[in-house]
Amino acid sequence: MKLNEEVIRVGQVASDWEEAVRQCGQLLIDNGNVEARYVHAMVDTVHILGSYIVIAPGVALPHARPEDGVLRQGISVSVLQKSVSFSSDKEAIVFIGLAAKNKVMHLNLLKAVAEVIGDSEKLARLKQARTVREVQQLFDEESR
Repeated sequence: MKLNEEVIRVGQVASDWEEAVRQCGQLLIDNGNVEARYVHAMVDTVHILGSYIVIAPGVALPHARPEDGVLRQGISVSVLQKSVSFSSDKEAIVFIGLAAKNKVMHLNLLKAVAEVIGDSEKLARLKQARTVREVQQLFDEESR
C-alpha cells in the first residue's frame, strides 16, 4: 500500500497515549480521510474499551467506527521519539491510524498493516524509522 508523505510523521513527541492518538488522527483529518469528530471517537474508544488497540509490541492501531466521521479510507503513521504507556504492561512507539468506510475496507487496511508489522524485521525497521521515506518504503514493499 502506497502512503503519501502527508500521512506520515517520524520523531513525534507525545506526552501520553491520548496525545499520540490525536496526532495520528490529525494526519487523517489533514489528508481528508476523516472529520475531526472521528479523532474524538478514537480516543473515546480507548477510554471505553481499554488498550486493545496495542496490536503488536510497540504498535497501536487507533480507529473508530465508519459512522464516527470517515470520509474516505486511509492510513496514517506516526513514529514517536519515545514510547507512551497505555497501561502498566502496554506501550507503543508506532501509531497507525485507520479509517475505513466499511468492513471490507477495514479488512483490506488491516491486511496491509499486518504485512508490515507481522514481519519482525520490518516491524523493527518501522519502530526505528527516522525519515518519512523509510516508512513509505516499508509499506511500498508490501504492495509489490
